[in-house]
Amino acid sequence: MKLQYLKNVSTLKLNPDKCNGCGMCVTVCPHAVFSISKEKSVINDPDDCMECGACMKNCPEGALRVNAGVGCAAGIINGILRGTKPTC
Repeated sequence: MKLQYLKNVSTLKLNPDKCNGCGMCVTVCPHAVFSISKEKSVINDPDDCMECGACMKNCPEGALRVNAGVGCAAGIINGILRGTKPTC
C-alpha cells in the first residue's frame, strides 16, 4: 500500500525550462517525489509531496516552487490522532 497525502492539493510546481538537471531535488526530497529523465527533473507524483520546501530551497536555478508548510497532512493527522498540535 502506498501512503500519500491529500489528493490534488499539492502546490509543487516545476519549471522545466529553468531546470539544469543537477539532481539536487532528487537528493534532498524525503519522499522521492523527483527523478531525472532526459537530463531534467520530473515530478513522479505531486501527491507524494509533503510540501517541506527542501527542493525549492536547494534548487540552484529556481526551477521549483512550493508553498512550504501548507500541505503537511501527515503532521496534521498525527496531531489529531495523538491529541496534540500538528508536527509540521
